[in-house]
Amino acid sequence: MSGKDIKMMTPFTMLLIAVMVAGLAAALYRMSNGLGAATNLNDDVPWGLWIGLDLLGGVAMAAGGFLVAGAVYLFNMKKYKPIVRPAVLTAFIGYLLAVVALFFDLGHPFKIWHPAFMWQIHSVLWVVAMHVIFYTMTLAVEFSPMLFEKLKMHGLLKFVNGIMVGVVLFGVMLSVLHQSSLGAIYLIMVNKMSTLWYNPLIAYFFLVSAVAMGLSMVSLESIISAKAFGHKPHLEILQGLAKGTTWALLLYLGMKVVYLAKGPGGIGAAFAGTMEANIYLTELAVGVVLPLILLLSKGKSLSVNGLLFCNILVVRGGALESDEHRGIQYRRLRQINGWQLYPGIPGDHPHPRYFCAGGFALQAGGKISDPFPGGGTGILSYSTIDQPGWIGGNLRIQSGKIRGAIGRGAANNLSTKIRSGSDFER
Repeated sequence: MSGKDIKMMTPFTMLLIAVMVAGLAAALYRMSNGLGAATNLNDDVPWGLWIGLDLLGGVAMAAGGFLVAGAVYLFNMKKYKPIVRPAVLTAFIGYLLAVVALFFDLGHPFKIWHPAFMWQIHSVLWVVAMHVIFYTMTLAVEFSPMLFEKLKMHGLLKFVNGIMVGVVLFGVMLSVLHQSSLGAIYLIMVNKMSTLWYNPLIAYFFLVSAVAMGLSMVSLESIISAKAFGHKPHLEILQGLAKGTTWALLLYLGMKVVYLAKGPGGIGAAFAGTMEANIYLTELAVGVVLPLILLLSKGKSLSVNGLLFCNILVVRGGALESDEHRGIQYRRLRQINGWQLYPGIPGDHPHPRYFCAGGFALQAGGKISDPFPGGGTGILSYSTIDQPGWIGGNLRIQSGKIRGAIGRGAANNLSTKIRSGSDFER
């Protein structure tokens, strides 16, 4: 499938545009009348419940970009080449939407540029802001070969290809820091979070859950695009992503159980029958336990539809957790004080407009940049892709330098051994 197969003027696209227009009208009302009038937020409750999905959950879903790019370009897992382009495109759009969401959720939206120049090195929110800035720029570079290839800008394409391994490595480091720093925000919220969720290592919980959500989101997108455009899904790739998701969920469940046992009330706190306990169990059951049962019991025999169901559970469970981390105690305060945590005007709830904007952007991005397998090369067209991974055997790339140091015959033997060892995927 190529970008030419993507049709923009369809009834579904018209629906996306209609919701986006309505959302834009609500956003303009918010900007003209302020956050208080449009969202019912105040100084006691400065974050709406929607932040959990449009920012925290959305960024976690975009983690597939750095995971797949790192696997292919750093660890030489060439099996996943066909999904690098859509993974990077999804991550890029996800971060752009996060920036847009931040713009509308700030009390002074036109000061969104301040963190880049007014450094507050002791603020975790400043760290998050800088990670968003740098990683969005990194994703733009990773995405650029698709655009340069389309525009036939061969000079820029060659330059970006030459630095791509370093860019991917920088992006992996940034994304790991960013996913964990989102969890670090909650370290100061000891009195606002339930003890079922709060612990000093919450940043690591965010990182591990982001890995599971990111892999599931890439798999989900691959399956949906296959169904939508009538091409056969890469079952081997989907099974590999499912295996990575399984390990991430196992680690996450183990961390949850250990810190629940060590916390106040022990394991019994999750079965106390309170609102917090019931939501905690629902979150684990939907997003972790049920997907694990399916993935471990079926293994490679799990069908594409079964993988689709598992991916939906993991993504929904992760989004639910992102929402509950922040909202659980606020809901208690709402019951006590009558606070309203939902938007104050019809149509201002941001989730529909962001979802529709993301869907439309994926359509437009696919049309313009041709990111899907079957169109163009099916990979990111980096010249380094045909070489062994940076960690998996970069000596082959440098064989010319080795030859000058240790002699032509020895270098040829070494290059041959490295080549045969790194081409296992053939």
